[in-house]
Formats: sequence, structure tokens, C-alpha cells
Amino acid sequence: MLQWGILRLYHVFALVLCVSTSEDFDWTRNDRTSFYYGTFPTGFSWGAGSSAYQTEGAWNIDGKGMSIWDAFAHKKGKILYNDTGDASCEGYYKFKDDINLMKDMKLNHYRFSISWPRLLPGGLKSEQRICEHINEKGIKYYDDLINMLLDNKITPIVTLYHWDLPQVLQDKYGGWQNVSMVNYFNDFANLCFERFGNRVKYWITFNNPWSIAVEGYETGEHAPGMRLRGTGAYRAAHHIIKAHAKVWHTYDMQWRSKQKGLVGISLTADWGEPVDISNQRDIEAAERYIQFYMGWFAAPVFHGDYPQVMKDYVGRKSGQQGLGASRLPVFSPQEKSYIKGTCDFLGLGHFTTRYVTQKNYPSGVGDSYFADRDLAELVDPQWPDPGSEWLYSVPWGFRRLLNFVKTQYGNPMIYVTENGVSEKMLCTDLCDNWRMQYYKDYINEMLKAMKDGVNVKGYTAWSLLDNFEWDEGYSERFGLFYVDFRNKNKPRYPKASVQYYKRIISSNGFPNQREVESWKRKAVETCSSSNQLLAADPLIGHMEMVTEIVVPTVCTLCILLSAIFLMFLLRGRL
Repeated sequence: MLQWGILRLYHVFALVLCVSTSEDFDWTRNDRTSFYYGTFPTGFSWGAGSSAYQTEGAWNIDGKGMSIWDAFAHKKGKILYNDTGDASCEGYYKFKDDINLMKDMKLNHYRFSISWPRLLPGGLKSEQRICEHINEKGIKYYDDLINMLLDNKITPIVTLYHWDLPQVLQDKYGGWQNVSMVNYFNDFANLCFERFGNRVKYWITFNNPWSIAVEGYETGEHAPGMRLRGTGAYRAAHHIIKAHAKVWHTYDMQWRSKQKGLVGISLTADWGEPVDISNQRDIEAAERYIQFYMGWFAAPVFHGDYPQVMKDYVGRKSGQQGLGASRLPVFSPQEKSYIKGTCDFLGLGHFTTRYVTQKNYPSGVGDSYFADRDLAELVDPQWPDPGSEWLYSVPWGFRRLLNFVKTQYGNPMIYVTENGVSEKMLCTDLCDNWRMQYYKDYINEMLKAMKDGVNVKGYTAWSLLDNFEWDEGYSERFGLFYVDFRNKNKPRYPKASVQYYKRIISSNGFPNQREVESWKRKAVETCSSSNQLLAADPLIGHMEMVTEIVVPTVCTLCILLSAIFLMFLLRGRL
């Protein structure tokens, strides 16, 4: 676990981001401000998010092919409690109900992903006999979803890849370790543009490619579960960046003039704060943390190449390990030109913050993405810890991250694509005070960043529903709506944060102190009836258990005991 002792006392009074007027981010300037009462610009977009594997269920229904997450989750020991996304929220069947929930909340947009194997069960779109390769039932599902969203004046923001690669492409080509995925993904994206682009105007190529690369191909915690230490993550990321650029160019050349849409990428990043802001080594370690995290993908997309610090550190470590070339792949001059500028908007996911300090890893420890960075991550034990062991509530880090993006990448148009907080699995209290506080504080820091001049256009709460949280299964609940996964109908119950977020949306921010202070009380009052409904569910489940399991078991035991008693009785008479 992280060491607490290094932290200075003044870290409790953490730094808040302010505008840097220089080209480089100002790591040393303190500007802690109190809660800011104000509203967002007219037209600011409020939404909620989900992804296909996490919510749809119907994993083998209506012609859908197997994804790497279907295969991974079906292996014992890969997911906590051996949970799977086979049914999840049953979103494939209940999307109309969910859109009605969004409509009631007055959401402006809904961010969801399209399942590649639901459209192309074999992974590939062949030019010959094409009807045999496209699953029209999958097309119809997303057609109906998009059309109903638009009918309810909810803008669809569509992610093309939220981690569910067709398993056949993993088996045959090694997934994102193989450069052939660049063209195969482009074919899939082109199919989506062709079928849905007349209605979808916001496209996200990849969600959180850091996690795809590191957890999928370095640590093996996520599908496809490969552990290619020191090389796998870098190779996967290299191909993902090229795939993103190719899709952007395909849209730009073939579809943009007709469909008038935008193509971006969604990068998730924690903020890294120097342990000691007077220590240049800690400042450099904190920047290195962010460059190895977000900059790994953002720098190529905005500037055409990997961050210099990544090239320096991975190159030096590779040399110390006796390798003839850096483990970090190299973009050719033509590729740099091709990749640079392939971003109409930046999707930004953010959840928490870490303190960062310098820590040297000798080359003898072996190849590792984590050792390449030469740093240590720490947390402040006084930070609120609502549920997930990795997620601490540190609102001021959000403002600092947003300003870092502004400074580093030319103030791009930003859509916050994921931001939210979880609770423990066994918590069934719908009056989620910690989540209301989290949203209040983080959204307010985003508002401050916009006052700093950061170009944020929309905010997406993660997530609309409790859903399958990857290797943590159903043990982490991020949803605004509680989902009862024990019930085959997967009923949804609004948490208090639904009403709280709804008030932020209707007010377009935080109009005044008196009104905002009343929101939490009113939201808690409205969740009491939902709590009563949810409280009845365990009783229903208990009665079902009594009816389906206990009663038959007792009857069987009674029959056995009667037979044994009868046997002894007969023996006595003989």
C-alpha cells in the first residue's frame, strides 16, 4: 500500500489550479479559492455515460459475436466473484426505459459505445458477399437506440471502441499487438459512419487507450489478459494511435462534408501533483507521471510524436538493459505528419489525483512500463475515500488537469466524457450523500477552470446505471441509478444523486448559495420512497429462496428421513 509518511503537513491544504500565462504549466503557484457560485455558458451540454459490454448484456443474442471481454470474463478467477457481463443491466432489452430516465433528468446528451462484434461477428467487413458479414440485427438495435434518443432531444455521443474487440481478431492476429488492427478498425468505423453518421455528429474513436494498453497487454488485469512486460503496452498504444488517426482521416475525406460531424478521442487521466512543490525533482516526476499517462496519447494526436520525456526515459532504460533499440516504438516523419492534428475535440475522463515523487528504478528490475517512469505515487490519508480503494475525492486536481490540457495542447475543445465516484458493493442506501458532494465539488472545479479560459463544452457523469466494472465485476457501483442485479428484470432505482444532478442541469450550474444548499436536503427527501422499494427487494429475494430452494430441500429431507424410519420399522418387525 502507499506510504503516507512522505507527505508534508501542508498537503492537507492542497493546491488548486490557476491559469498559467506562460507556455509551460506553472506547478508552483498557489490559488486555493472557495466554492464558486455561478452558471455555465448557454448551450453547455449535460449528459451521462455507459458502454456496450458494461450495460447491454445479450452477449450471444441476435447474431452477436464473442468479444475479448466475453472470453476473459468466462475464465475463472479473472473477475472478482467470477462475475460476467453476460446479462449486466440488460440494456439491450431495456434501452427504451433507460432513455425515459434520461428524458426525466433532462439530459442533453448520452454517451454510449457500439459493440464491434455485435455489428461484425467475424470482426471483418468483407467487400465480397458483404451481407454475410454484417449483423443487421445489431444495426437495428443501434438504429432504434439512436432514433429514440433524437426523438427525445438527447444528442448521441458514440464511442467506437470501448474495449470489446472481437475475440476472433485476438485469436487470429494477437489483437492490438498486430498492426493489421489499424485497417480492420477503420473498416468497422467506416461501417458505423455509413449506417449511423447521418444522425450521429459526435464520434469518439477510443475510450481510455491507456487502460487498453497497460491493463490489457502489460499487467493482464483486463482482456485479453496478456502480460508482455515492457513491450506489450507500448506496441498496443502505437497501433491504437495509428488506428485513431486513420479513422479521423477517413471521416475527414469521405464523410465530413456530408455529415458535418466531429471525431475525437477520450483520454482518462488522474492528476499528478508534486509531493514538494519546491523540489524540482518532484515537479519533474509529477509532469512525467502525466506525460506517461495522458501525454502518451495526447502528444502524438496534438503534436505528432510521443512526449520527449517518454522517449528519453524508455530509450535510456532500454539501453541500460542491453537492447539495441528503445522499447518505445518510433513514428516515421510521414506518420508524425499524418497523426498530428487528428482531433476535433478531446474527450477527457477523470476521477482522482495522486501525489508524485521521484523514485529511481534500477535497470536490473526488468522491463516494465511502471519502472520506466522512475516515480512513486502517494495519497493523502485525509482525502475522502468513498468506496473504491483507488478513488479518492480530490476536486482541485480536476481544475489543475483541465488547465494543464489548455496549456499543453493549445486549449482544445473538451468534452468531459467520464467523471464520477463509486460505492461499496453492499451499500444499498440510495441517499448517496458522498456522490452528491463529489459531483458538486468536481463540477464546480470544472466551472472554475472554464473561468480560467479552458474550453469545456460538455460534462458526462459516469455512469447512468450501476454496471459491470471490468475486473471488479459488480463490486463497484458508479451509477446514478441503482441496479438490482439479483433480480432477473434488473430494475433501476434512482439514487439521491439523480435529483441532485438534475438540479445542477436545470440551473445550468450553481446560481446562488441559498438555492444550492437546499438541493441535497431535497434530493435526500425524494430518495426515501425508492429506499423503501429497494428494501422490499431482499425480502422478495428471500421469499423466492424459501420457495425455490429451502422448501424443496426440506421436503426432500423429510422424504429421506421417512424412508429411513420406515426401513428401521420394517427391520424391527422382521
